[in-house]
Amino acid sequence: MQLRTSERKKARIKMALQGCSGSGKTYSSLLLAYGLTNDWNKIAVIDSENGSADLYAHLGQYNVLNLNNNYSPENYIEAISICENSGKIDVVIIDSLSQSWDFLLQCHTEMVGNSFTNWGKISPRQNALIQSILRSKCHVICTMRTKQDYVLSERNGKMVPEKVGLKAIMREGVDYEFTVVFDVDMKHVANASKDRTGLFMGKPDFVINQFTGKKILDWCNSGTTLEEIKENIAKANDIEELRVILRNHPEHKDVLEPLAIARKEMLSISINPTKISQNGFNASKQ
Repeated sequence: MQLRTSERKKARIKMALQGCSGSGKTYSSLLLAYGLTNDWNKIAVIDSENGSADLYAHLGQYNVLNLNNNYSPENYIEAISICENSGKIDVVIIDSLSQSWDFLLQCHTEMVGNSFTNWGKISPRQNALIQSILRSKCHVICTMRTKQDYVLSERNGKMVPEKVGLKAIMREGVDYEFTVVFDVDMKHVANASKDRTGLFMGKPDFVINQFTGKKILDWCNSGTTLEEIKENIAKANDIEELRVILRNHPEHKDVLEPLAIARKEMLSISINPTKISQNGFNASKQ
């Protein structure tokens, strides 16, 4: 366990859209995905909504993976893996994540024994799915249904019922796991209820489009890439600088450590020009 200097790294967005049925979550997710990649062929929709993803095929030739009515977390995890291993998918849309939670609630209901103890068997399955999303090398957009209710709104001088979304159908606190969470209403207007990017929180409500995705992509790309870290190692002027780089990027230790060791050897040779390398030549004669 070590302290390190904070640093913005290039990221893959993990975000969620939540709203009532009919609020436009699938359509909005597709527009976001296109803004993130600018290529429909690099988008995959993991479909648990009875083919709703195909309703928007006119937008472009994106990919669809149907869960075939199996909403177990393990099936979602396998679907994410299929998308990643295809080698062509840049953005994964999970439409929707709510069915996995409904599945687990049903499993819990059918289990015998102590209800509280049984959650110890359910929670690891849910946690594994969330970790699969967070660790994905793709951008991931999850849609989540919200419980519905009706409020009376004034329209043309009359009070009429209007459908509104409430709490997401998902495990309590799951929104903490995402970088951005958009709430989408029945007029397809979005606002950010969670935003670590600083792009949307406190801003006026808006309708999601592909430029929303492009804005998020620019934020993702504003950090440091692995290739840039490698270049910094190659340019390091002393051993302490190498230590700082390794300390700041523990997630890339396996890749960076051999490069740092090689750079350390080169620095040692430059300090001691008469040192003979392992290849048997005098470094001072290069």
